Amino acid sequence: MIWPLLGIFVGMLIGLVFPFSFPAAYARYIAVAILAGFDSVFGGLRSSIEDHFDPVIFVTGFFSNGLFAAVLTYIGDRLGVEIYYAAVFAFGVRIFQNLAVMRRYLVDRIRNRCKKPSGLS
Repeated sequence: MIWPLLGIFVGMLIGLVFPFSFPAAYARYIAVAILAGFDSVFGGLRSSIEDHFDPVIFVTGFFSNGLFAAVLTYIGDRLGVEIYYAAVFAFGVRIFQNLAVMRRYLVDRIRNRCKKPSGLS
């Protein structure tokens, strides 16, 4: 579980040390790519908590989500339709679902630790 968090931290440090700006024309692509990355990271954290993390699934999901979101955004740009909203909505929903599952798991884990065995005197 520590590796995805470490990856986010290292990525943030690299971004702070080496600032880079993208042209405004690519803002949608970058926003969707960031959401796709967060979706993959939170999905990886969730699967790690549930003890069924698979690095191949994580890496392929990371790149395929990003690629599909970029293609969807590109097609929308060519058609003049804001199709990328579908990716934003889908990734947003999945991110919040993963966070909710992780929160429930951690709350249950804390509750189980705090429970005192009954019947012992």
